Amino acid sequence: MKSKSRKVAIVGSGMVGSSCAYSMVNQAICDEIMMIDRTYDRAMAQALDLSHCMDFTGTRTKVYAGTYKDCSAMDVIIITAGANPKHGQTRLDVLDAAAVITEDIVRKIMAGGFDGIFVIAANPVDIVTYMVWKISGLPRHRVIGTGTSIDSSRLKTLLSDVFSIDPRSVNGYALGEHGESQFVAWSHVTIGGKPILQIIEQHRERFSHLDLEDIARKTKDAGWEIFTRKGSTHFGIGSALAYITRSILNDEHKIIAVSSILDGEYGQSDVCSGVPAIIGSDGVKELLELNLNAEEVGKFSASCDIIRAGIHSLHLKERG
Repeated sequence: MKSKSRKVAIVGSGMVGSSCAYSMVNQAICDEIMMIDRTYDRAMAQALDLSHCMDFTGTRTKVYAGTYKDCSAMDVIIITAGANPKHGQTRLDVLDAAAVITEDIVRKIMAGGFDGIFVIAANPVDIVTYMVWKISGLPRHRVIGTGTSIDSSRLKTLLSDVFSIDPRSVNGYALGEHGESQFVAWSHVTIGGKPILQIIEQHRERFSHLDLEDIARKTKDAGWEIFTRKGSTHFGIGSALAYITRSILNDEHKIIAVSSILDGEYGQSDVCSGVPAIIGSDGVKELLELNLNAEEVGKFSASCDIIRAGIHSLHLKERG
């Protein structure tokens, strides 16, 4: 019986790309990982280092260095290469540099005939994801950004500390931009299936100290807290990339808050923003439209306006 190898390329062999590859190797998510970097020796070194993990893992993943010409055979291409903000900058401040890098990468990949799924982590991720969609010419369901997946994970971790429970017992999402305008949809945060707002209302004395606005702020600022201390964030986002890719390759139908191209959902069109989506073998199977309250609708709209302004500043055109 013939078997089809599951092949993933990672563009960018820095901290995020290598952390993603390491996570995928240890979880045996795919059969092959091709590392690509502007410096071939760096990609080759990372691939060689990762290949030395195989004696200590349950299965063998083939890891090697490659080029954009080799991308046509890939099922998923993960883009981590981009521009890193300097201290005091926001993710949006690196947009111009990121746009130049992204356009060069995507045009080279598409020139080789790639017809799979893109997963993007490069910041500002919502705008870069929109760029990849426009330049590649692929349908919107096959272009996915990490979006607020990592922010939602940070939210769950913060709440797990407050309530002394496993983070996986918390369900909820940060929505909108993976950036300063993101917000927590508190009306849909549950713990063990019970709405958090109801829990707080029923146990006022026990949770009188709980400041939801402070938790939302800490969720938003968590990445910067790490960045200012060690210069990068990579383990969490690397795991998020692996999680999304696993759901694609295994057709798991996981619901993940990712950057998706909106076409009428949440009353928004021609913009890319973080929303919960069902992720499977075709990419985004379906976007879940949460019944947000009036305040949350306003916050989501404002966040999309910020993303849209960044998109419009690039004057993108379809790949011709």
